[in-house]
This record gives sequence, structure tokens and C-alpha cells, in this order.
Amino acid sequence: MQSDPSLYRDHFDRIPDSLVLVIFNKLADIQSLGRSSTVSKRFNALVPLVHDVFVKLDRFVSVDGESDDALSLSSPKPRNLFAHLLRLLLFAFLRPFQNLQNINDGNKPLLPQLSRHSPARVLKNFTHVRNLRIELPAGDVGTEDGVFLKWTAEFGSTLQNCVILGGTRMERRPASANLEGSVEDNGSIPESFYTNGGLKLRVVWTISSLIAASTRHYLLRQIINDHPTLRSLVLTDADGQGTLIMGAEQLKEFREKPLAASLSSNRTQVPASNMKLRYAPYLELAEGMGMQGVTLVAIKPAGEGTSCGNSSRKEAEAFICGAFDGPFRAAVKALVKRRTYLLEMNGF
Repeated sequence: MQSDPSLYRDHFDRIPDSLVLVIFNKLADIQSLGRSSTVSKRFNALVPLVHDVFVKLDRFVSVDGESDDALSLSSPKPRNLFAHLLRLLLFAFLRPFQNLQNINDGNKPLLPQLSRHSPARVLKNFTHVRNLRIELPAGDVGTEDGVFLKWTAEFGSTLQNCVILGGTRMERRPASANLEGSVEDNGSIPESFYTNGGLKLRVVWTISSLIAASTRHYLLRQIINDHPTLRSLVLTDADGQGTLIMGAEQLKEFREKPLAASLSSNRTQVPASNMKLRYAPYLELAEGMGMQGVTLVAIKPAGEGTSCGNSSRKEAEAFICGAFDGPFRAAVKALVKRRTYLLEMNGF
């Protein structure tokens, strides 16, 4: 009695490479892709061709033996923020690829000495990356307990747009609660905002957020230059504090125009900018949520938007309103209706 050969055939091999790549692109996570590459020679050859890559920095060990706590961005202020972030990126990129093999030499590891390679070197093996998302383990700007701070920045070769939302407290209150300050709020910034350190605190938030954004931008320069296929690049953090965004147009500009580095530190120089500040002593949001001392700062380089038309103004408003999700988006929509205060900032 002769057995049917089809019973012993690996039907997974009948799936075309294009479909396998669709699955890998849905997978995206760099650690999972690294493990998948060890399954077979076929997977090993297909993994470097993925279009979508997601890198999550959740656990790492440094070459010099520093612990996770020593490298955590939520720990006390690092001495060198650039070196600190670079170290984080380095080890998160390298760890998943310890077993990845070079398709040009089947017995030779793709990354034989991981500790000697930069993140840009690791990504060079991915020749078709279009959408890259990197998540840092924590936000860059330290805040006091109860304070919330979020920022979203759009960069080309330099800063194009930045939105910062901060408040002294976010809480859930019963519907019957007496909302302190809601009656006296006339839409203007109260005098106490200037005298009790409120304005100074918002300036610190703004400068710190811009430094964090420009440092992240500087870290990405070699990766962008090495990957002309990139169409979207997002660098965020697990706390959801800050998000740096670069789309296809911004990436093109980055490659065509020289990056202006800050003379004092390893980050991109922040250009002289115009700022629009809006403030509310208290915002009552849906589902019983409330925010105290809420400030919205929209930043744009000086000289841009001063003579823009309706379409450019609408694009800027759309960026501001779409910068955050959930109750933070609702807070932004409420704040943009309030009185606007114009400020100017020198480049740094």
C-alpha cells in the first residue's frame, strides 16, 4: 500500500513570498522578526525585505555593564542626554538580531559582533524599510507628581511644527463636584499666572520639550540618510510624553538640506520661532475628567505662516488638533477656542 506524498509535503512552502512579507509587515516588531529569521533560510532571506519595522526599547543590557536603571530615562537627569538616548537605541536594535544570518554567506552571522555596530549599521540589512517606529522606554522631561506634559513635533531638516500640552493636575471628579475657578474664568490669563511662577513653569516645559525633540531628531540622521526608502518615521516613548514625526516630505527635505547642529550639544538647532499660548485655569471634559492649569503652546519657526493662505492655516490647525488622542485631544479642541497670546523665542 503506497502512501500519499502530499501528506508529507510542507504546505507552508506553497505560500508565496509576497504573502509571507505581508505577515511580517503586520508583525513589525523587531524582536519577533529577529526570532522569525532563525526559523528557516527562507525566513532569514525575507526578514530584511520588510517594509514596516517597530522597535520597542523595553529591556536592555549595556556593553559596559550598566543596568536598566542606569539607562532609564525616568531616572535622575543623565549627564549627557544624547549619549544616553544613543545607548538606548543601540542595544534595542542589536539584541533581536543575535541569531540573524547573512543571506550572502549562510554560515556567517549577519551581525557577528553586536556590540561593535551602531543602530544605523543594523538597519542597513533592511533594504526596503518604509515605515519605522521607535519607542523609548520613558519620556525625556522630568515632571513633578501629578503634572502631565505631552508634546508632538514635526521635523524636516529642522523643526517645522511643535505642540505642547501641559497641566498641573489631571483628575476625575463626580458630576456634582464644585469646580473651583470655573465661575471666575473669563477666558484671559489671570494676574496670578505671572506672579506665582506659572509662566516661568510653562517656559521650562517648552524649552525642555524642544530640547528633547531636537535631541531625538539628531539621533536619527544616519538612519535617514542610509534608508532612501523611508516614507514615515516616528520616535515616541512608552510614557506617551513626546512624539517626533517625519513624513515623506520631511524626510526628503532632511536628505536635501544640511542639518544645523547646535554648537553647545549633540542635537539639532531649534530655530527662532513664534509661539501661540493658550491657557485655562480649569477644563471640564467628558466623563467627569478635569484638568487644572492647562496650557497649550503651538510653535512654528519665525517667517513661516506669517503670510500663509487659508490652506496652510488649516493644515497648521489640523496638526494642532490631531497631535494627541483621548482626553488630551478634547482639551486641545477646547483650548484653541480661547484667547491667544503671541510670544517670540530666539533660536538655541
